[in-house]
Amino acid sequence: MNILFLTLVYPMDCNSRGIYIDLMKELKNRGNNVTVVTPIERRQKKETYIGYEDGIRVLRVKTGNIQKTNIIEKGLSTLLIENQFVNSIKKYLNDTKFDLVMYSTPPITFEKVINYIKSRDGAKSYLLLKDIFPQNAVDIEMMKESSIIYKYFRKKENKLYAASDYIGCMSDKNKEYLLEHNKELREEKVEVCPNSIDPLPFSKLNLEEKIALRDKYKIPKDALVIVYGGNLGRPQGINFLIEILKANKDNKEVFFLIVGNGTEYNKLKAWFDDNQGINAALYSLLPKADYDNLVKACDIGLILLDNRFTIPNFPSRLLSYMEVGIPVLAATDKNTDVGIVIENGKFGYWCESGNIEAFNTCIKKMITEKESLVDMGIKGREYLENNYTVKHSSDIILNRF
Repeated sequence: MNILFLTLVYPMDCNSRGIYIDLMKELKNRGNNVTVVTPIERRQKKETYIGYEDGIRVLRVKTGNIQKTNIIEKGLSTLLIENQFVNSIKKYLNDTKFDLVMYSTPPITFEKVINYIKSRDGAKSYLLLKDIFPQNAVDIEMMKESSIIYKYFRKKENKLYAASDYIGCMSDKNKEYLLEHNKELREEKVEVCPNSIDPLPFSKLNLEEKIALRDKYKIPKDALVIVYGGNLGRPQGINFLIEILKANKDNKEVFFLIVGNGTEYNKLKAWFDDNQGINAALYSLLPKADYDNLVKACDIGLILLDNRFTIPNFPSRLLSYMEVGIPVLAATDKNTDVGIVIENGKFGYWCESGNIEAFNTCIKKMITEKESLVDMGIKGREYLENNYTVKHSSDIILNRF
């Protein structure tokens, strides 16, 4: 098949790894011709161009800034991206007839692109639903449900679903929510197609390597190290993370390592600047290879979501912790089923975000059960291999065609 994939995020380095590039490589390896269309944002100061990256054709379309920018620029750039993509596809991809067009959310503004390809080529369409917008923005009070902007984006969302022949949701709760709040959707076109990766071969650090890494980053050798890696934005509920750090700053049995960036990074950094010498460290950026090794030297992977969410998010960050074989502590809203998956799989703990007492109870439990954490991490790795590889998600998608 000739497959077209539309996405906001696709790495420049073909050796990178992640949920989208891993999936595209798997589809390519199964004999499909894969083309990716993705933005090259204004801040990169480059024009639109096309090329082959590890056997995958990639069209990088010049757009406004969408990632890690203010909400006004993000909104305007998101509105403009449809026409920019259509125009670039007409110019650069006019010689290819696509059998399948795939796309992920965010954004929800790809409907015109999808319908253009479906009309031009008779292609089928498959949505990888990673985000339910605009409701997520309403949940964390970035938008009002009564506003014109909400109504506009809700219509765009409905059109996107209507243009999709099939919709792959991240989890069971994700699927339930989508069907419950979009009664016009036929249940047979909606399925679970989870976040997935192509995991590296499993390897653990030996004691010497672990101690050396902890020494390098000034992490106590004997502390229970809880690592958070990823976006530091409003969806993560950074105020609760600060509350966690405050409540545990005198607890010498635990150490918090935070690696990430995002709109709330400066707020977090300001708190660190005012509270130096505590049992925590903050890094805005580390080389991926260094970060991956450092995570192996940690004991627990942390997942955070704002407790106001009514939509069931399912953070892909979970996969990186499972891949290296460390257990997971998730502090989220009550509507996601990520905690159910973690606890049923016996590879971690869950509590409600905002409940500091429950969070600290989880920490005490982890300290008490420190000897069992290695086994929990191995169970997480096994769960990943049995449920969340790109082989699983590719089977689900290709089974439809």
